[in-house]
Amino acid sequence: MRFYGVNVPKPLQPNWILSVETEELGIPAGLQDRVVQVYQGAVYMDFRKDYMETHGHGIYEPLDPTCFPPMYLAYREEASEGTEIPHSDLKSRYLRKDPQVLQAIAFWIELTDRMREALEKRDWELVGHLLNQNFNKRREILRIHPAHEEMIELARSVGVSAKFTGSGGAIVGTYQDETQLERLREVFQQKGIRVVVPQIAV
Repeated sequence: MRFYGVNVPKPLQPNWILSVETEELGIPAGLQDRVVQVYQGAVYMDFRKDYMETHGHGIYEPLDPTCFPPMYLAYREEASEGTEIPHSDLKSRYLRKDPQVLQAIAFWIELTDRMREALEKRDWELVGHLLNQNFNKRREILRIHPAHEEMIELARSVGVSAKFTGSGGAIVGTYQDETQLERLREVFQQKGIRVVVPQIAV
């Protein structure tokens, strides 16, 4: 935009970014990451078809960063995976109107609304439960790398919630206190899994 001296409305920018990835670079991708890149923070996203067809973009609402519970991020370097691996098959199944995929999408839409409400109420126990549900549904419809599934199960074994951050193999979840976080670090360290505690800017 700076180079060409043009102004693209913010809600439309994710569409442009996505078109470069999918049409020019041939990378299977979706709008969610592009929205976060543009809005630079936690964002509630609504991609309902009728709204997007009318306005050319989804509904994007930045979320209050102070409503998030204590969170961790974990990953293992030797088990990273490109986003194209799970997304290629998922897109083709969606285009074929695979009932399992369509049902999962409907489930995630409802889950998203419940998550926003839980965050606004600071109901952090429910937030953790919804994160777990998110991954459980993903596991029903997609092949999960054994090393990634092991991270999820190890995290849950110490009582924290866990789900994928996206499709690259990193996971994210919530924890209750420092004692629980330290237990998580100990269990993950034994498997060479790195843990990061993000500082959420307000």
